[in-house]
Amino acid sequence: MNHDIDDTIPSFDDPAHEREWLSQERAMRRERLHLDPAGDDAKALRYRMLARALRQPPQESLPPDFARHVASLAGAGMTAKPTSGTRFELALTISLVIVFALAGCWATVIYGSAWLPSISATLPAPDPSAIRWLLAFAGCIGMSWLLGSWQQHRHGRD
Repeated sequence: MNHDIDDTIPSFDDPAHEREWLSQERAMRRERLHLDPAGDDAKALRYRMLARALRQPPQESLPPDFARHVASLAGAGMTAKPTSGTRFELALTISLVIVFALAGCWATVIYGSAWLPSISATLPAPDPSAIRWLLAFAGCIGMSWLLGSWQQHRHGRD
């Protein structure tokens, strides 16, 4: 039993969008039925070309030199210096982090008196030995960072 294709037209608020949608659907239907494109306008021909391209299955096989090409791209990426675009993105990211940190500090100064007491009331009272352990932990992290920085600097001179 053959059923007609469900061609329900969605509701459009803009008549131009509806005309565009109908043009696309008409071109896809004409391409699917292999009708003569002689009477189609330029837009319908583009839609038919798009429908034809979407109907084609993607290439499943990779080119024979795919691995070599990817390896050369990866090797070039390992030795490449950051481009000016990435430097700009890094500078922009750092500036945005600074702006957000300043905005957070400003909001804390302005509105902190309203919500900081309730937060500090829910936190447990700090134990003096816990503070010493936190300071020792921070010292270990700082010394590790300094040692790593010193080793990088020393290896850079060699």
